[in-house]
Amino acid sequence: MSDITARRTRRRAVWSAGARRDRAPLSTRFILTVTIIALTAYFLIPIAWMLIASTKSTADLNTTFGLWFSHFDLMQNLHDLFAYRDGIFRRWVVNSLIYSGGGALGSTFLAALCGFALAKYRFRGRNAIMGLIFGGVLIPGTVLALPTYLLLNSFGLINTYWAVILPSLSSAFGVFLVRIYAAAAVPDELLEAGRIDGAHDVRIFFTVVLRILLPSLVTVFLFSFISIWNNFLLPLIVLNDQSLWPVTLGLYSWQMNAMSEPDLVRIVVTGSMVGTIPLVVLFLTLQKYWRSGITTGALK
Repeated sequence: MSDITARRTRRRAVWSAGARRDRAPLSTRFILTVTIIALTAYFLIPIAWMLIASTKSTADLNTTFGLWFSHFDLMQNLHDLFAYRDGIFRRWVVNSLIYSGGGALGSTFLAALCGFALAKYRFRGRNAIMGLIFGGVLIPGTVLALPTYLLLNSFGLINTYWAVILPSLSSAFGVFLVRIYAAAAVPDELLEAGRIDGAHDVRIFFTVVLRILLPSLVTVFLFSFISIWNNFLLPLIVLNDQSLWPVTLGLYSWQMNAMSEPDLVRIVVTGSMVGTIPLVVLFLTLQKYWRSGITTGALK
């Protein structure tokens, strides 16, 4: 027992000595801590202001400190939000869910097909296609706004749900992420075993490969959903009917009228708070898969 205790003591001493050597100087740790706190405050203060402001009346918004509560009027603000202009905000939320959910599901499925094919099939022009996809990541959305409008207008899709959903189906980042994940997680031997058993590639993809790619697909879905939900320029260009607007465009229109109707400010703030709830819920639900997908891509 004494020998075991001595060995444990030596191991602890060696570990403590190594920990002391690896520990950063006090000044470095202090700078890192202050930097992290500053960055955290930078991202959280606007969220805290929005949450607190959504509980205030119009008078309290203009007369009280922005980061502290006053009279708790959240229920009244929510009632006014959903009752304003015959409750059109409900329709905008539903529209955002349709645009984001449909576009994210479609872009995720297409990214799965393209990414897997580029990772596991050898064909002429594969590198050229990957180069085009990488180039697509670098093109800003504002450059494509006018060509997208003209193309949709030529097919008579302006002022329809498809005008927002169809342009959202392409995700160059999604294809890139799925390709990296598939190359690392889907072994060639598994595909060969399926073919030997008589399964064609389509069946292998839908019964086996999709399950393996699930973490990356959830990551692509999450990023696509958030991107479409926050999209403002595309709906502004292709939608004229207010009943088809998403939350972002609807709140913007109310904010533009706030100069003539000051009471709209609290409604816009409350609507912004409500509009972030689906994103927070989705992120918290899928964060486990999101971390897994990002980590695998980074390691590869």
